[in-house]
Amino acid sequence: MTRTHLLTCLLAGLAVLLLAACSSNGAAEGADPAAQAVEGYLTALVDENADQLATASCAAWEEQATLELDSFMGVEASLQDLACQTTGDADGSSLVQCTGKIVATYNNEQQELDLAGRTYQVSQEEGEWRVCGYH
Repeated sequence: MTRTHLLTCLLAGLAVLLLAACSSNGAAEGADPAAQAVEGYLTALVDENADQLATASCAAWEEQATLELDSFMGVEASLQDLACQTTGDADGSSLVQCTGKIVATYNNEQQELDLAGRTYQVSQEEGEWRVCGYH
């Protein structure tokens, strides 16, 4: 390979890497941060990750989130077909609805909790989107 040919190949490779980086940044900008906060909350819940659940919750909701976590302790749980999206806003908070379910197994008995019945209230607190309750 000639020196010019090698340099051309290196520049072409660098251009491809830059284009890939730009396109992945563009996808992140279009993400729904309130919906991602709910997905993180639900993931922490089924993973029984108290620290992550506290991080994903508003200060005012943290105690309730801990009670919710307690109900999953000792239960094998997983998320199936989780998809969340912001559906509106009220009183300065985003409203997020999800589809999918939590599948929980205890003593070889399986229960499915449909997530479609809840609307999560999500607000920014300390610069982060956090779950502040649901109805």
